[in-house]
Amino acid sequence: MRLVIERDVPVPMSDGVVLRTDVYRPDTSRPLPALLQRTPYGKGPSAGGRSLDWMRLVEGGYCLVVQDVRGRYASDGVFRPFADDAADGRDTVGWAAGQDWCDGTVGMIGRSYEGLAQWHAAAAAPPALRALAPHVATADPREGWTYLGGAFQLGFCLHWVLGDLLHGQVERAGGTTADVRAVAEALDGIDELYRAPWRALPLLDRLAPYYREWLEHPGPGAYWRGLTAAPDRERPPALVVGGWYDIFLPGSLRIPSPRSGDRLLIGPWSHCVTGGVFPERRYGLAADEAEFDMTAAHLAFFDRHLKGVGEEAGLPVEVFASGADSWVAPNGPPGADSVPLALHLDSDGDARTRHGSGALRPGPPCREVTDTQPPHRGHLHPPHPGEDRRAQPHAVAAVRPAPDGRLAQHGIRTDSPGLNSAQSVANVRESKVRKYRSLAMKHLIHIQGIRFCAAVAALVAFGLVGASHHAEHARASTVTATDCHLTHLGCDDTSWGG
Repeated sequence: MRLVIERDVPVPMSDGVVLRTDVYRPDTSRPLPALLQRTPYGKGPSAGGRSLDWMRLVEGGYCLVVQDVRGRYASDGVFRPFADDAADGRDTVGWAAGQDWCDGTVGMIGRSYEGLAQWHAAAAAPPALRALAPHVATADPREGWTYLGGAFQLGFCLHWVLGDLLHGQVERAGGTTADVRAVAEALDGIDELYRAPWRALPLLDRLAPYYREWLEHPGPGAYWRGLTAAPDRERPPALVVGGWYDIFLPGSLRIPSPRSGDRLLIGPWSHCVTGGVFPERRYGLAADEAEFDMTAAHLAFFDRHLKGVGEEAGLPVEVFASGADSWVAPNGPPGADSVPLALHLDSDGDARTRHGSGALRPGPPCREVTDTQPPHRGHLHPPHPGEDRRAQPHAVAAVRPAPDGRLAQHGIRTDSPGLNSAQSVANVRESKVRKYRSLAMKHLIHIQGIRFCAAVAALVAFGLVGASHHAEHARASTVTATDCHLTHLGCDDTSWGG
């Protein structure tokens, strides 16, 4: 097949800013549907993205349109994450639909930020946009992206801004040669910045002022509503692809305005690992995106919704079942046919380490056993090199299960009468519990009545041990483990294919 490739085609937006676009299309006079990918990561090397074979898309009868978003790489303007993608997506869809090589119908593709840009474009409702394919993405840039359960996603956001948005683009962001070195040094020393993140703020204020805006808006409100994509039920159908270990899995499951024609695929993938092979677990050949043939799944979906040809674009829900290590097609979203399961904290008295006997059991504990935390483990963090903690008095935190040992539904609570330490310890307790509740929210997911959990006993025990204190308080304090909760991330109103 002969191809026509056009580089840096100027596409004017409604406010006059010009965004530059690459077009890959078959050398034919017959108009074809267009597939649009809008990326902040450079259109040159990312045509189609890591999961799709762009040549097969073009050979399948599509014009592939890849655009640098506003303020990135070849495009003009100022980059403001999430802020301009609705209007710019609408304008670009309209531009593509009006080209003589396009038949007037447009679909969108892309991973991560590119997926969020699709939801923004859908919210702007351009008439030519007929289908979406957001991959490991979310429609909400706050919950699950910038914040998680109220906690700022420092580990993700700081590295994303420094490594993916600034590195290689410092001068484009208005920086100097010294700033280029500063960004490189920040990336090389990011582990230290995680311990003292305020040290990066002067650099980020100059090059990425939106980072401070995120910090200054910790709660939901008008700021985040203005950045969140909220398409209505008239939006185009979406092929939503997620990964069981992806940072944006909750967003993949909690899509806006579910409708008929949507399709959900979830594999044993993380945000960047698409082969189903992890250091701890190998899921087999069937788990590989290439073996699954993600390009074929996209082609079938777009053939159905852009060309009106072919059978149904696939099963409404298809997920990879760990354990069986095979693809299954449940009747509804993951967990729709499950029943609630109550689990109870229990141990033989040594649940404090991963080698201990801490467990979650279907029935209440038969006896009350005290797990005692040794003094040298009373710290939440290891000592710094050269720090001598031997002379410091430490408290011993005794963690006991409540009489019924149950797991409830609203947060880690430590307001049991079993807490008998000083008021200063209570203050420490509250701050640590808030910290570890946020930690727990990364690992505990409740979807459609089924509760998925990872290391529940360890998180609860560690959070409660965090109530221990040291230095001036040497006597032991007891914390009774009352209620722990599996965080509900909100997928109950999702009706895939309904």
